[in-house]
Amino acid sequence: MEQQADLDLKHLPYYVGTQQYYNVFGVLVTEGVKYIMENGYSWFVTDFIAVIKFRNKFPKLKNQPFLSVKLKLNREKGDADLIIEDGNYNKLYRQHYDFTDAKRELTLFYTDNVLLLNTEY
Repeated sequence: MEQQADLDLKHLPYYVGTQQYYNVFGVLVTEGVKYIMENGYSWFVTDFIAVIKFRNKFPKLKNQPFLSVKLKLNREKGDADLIIEDGNYNKLYRQHYDFTDAKRELTLFYTDNVLLLNTEY
């Protein structure tokens, strides 16, 4: 029997550090990011990685040493936004999703080719 994804990410508070990294399309992700990917949020992570891989197309992202990656939900409409900021609340990129079944807003950090939960930073 296939296990259903935990879209509420009930175990997320347990990820406060990492002992192992995983390679996802050339970007290292922590155990916490792997957990969210395995529980229905892989699209959020892979979309961010795609943007990073083509950062030359997005001049504001090109030389940023640190990025804050946010998933913002609009529960009333059932849509969401992926927002990338420079760490000082300056928006550098936004991608809109007309529909999502995500139940939790997320903030990830990206630095030194590692994508991690904000609690793992």
